[in-house]
Amino acid sequence: MARPDKEATVKELSDKFSSASATVLTEYRGLTVKALKTLRRSLGDDATYAVAKNTLTKIAAHQAGVEGLDDQLNGPTAIAFITGDVASVAKGIKNFARENPALVIKGGYMDGKVLDADTVKKLADLESREVLLAKLAGAMNASLSKAVYLFAAPLNQAARAMGALHDAAQTNPTLIGGAGASAPTAQADTEASVSTPAADAADETPAEAAAE
Repeated sequence: MARPDKEATVKELSDKFSSASATVLTEYRGLTVKALKTLRRSLGDDATYAVAKNTLTKIAAHQAGVEGLDDQLNGPTAIAFITGDVASVAKGIKNFARENPALVIKGGYMDGKVLDADTVKKLADLESREVLLAKLAGAMNASLSKAVYLFAAPLNQAARAMGALHDAAQTNPTLIGGAGASAPTAQADTEASVSTPAADAADETPAEAAAE
């Protein structure tokens, strides 16, 4: 490869390392060109799958600040640069490797850490971003419904209490007004039972006169 071509390849690989949220390194020895195309299509828009020379990949990785991959850059290497859902891509590669044993997962790189092959396979067992978002949305909806219920419960209880009081007042009007409603009657009864001395004398005079 001519020097300008090598420089262009290194820059392209370096840009891919910089923009990727994660990378998965594989050995593709024995895979046909058709099989590699099938793998690329299966990854969709979540990743680009590129075959590159190890020497150029090491230079590109160092330029992008990715360290620790030198040990995995041995033998024919193809790299999945993941820009979408990491779990989905890892799952796609793992499933493809199960059906095509010639594809071997070497390891990867994510969040500043080098991943071994077993860790990459564990990523494949994680739920996809869409599933996690759906579960999160369901949990948020459940929490919101619960909050609405808690806020509405006191209002509903108050409304039922007012309704019960209204029904009771229709049956027994004295419940509204309390003692104040019966106060005039009680006062009248009290005034009627208390007499003045003059009235008492007038009432007693005829009886005394009759006795005499």
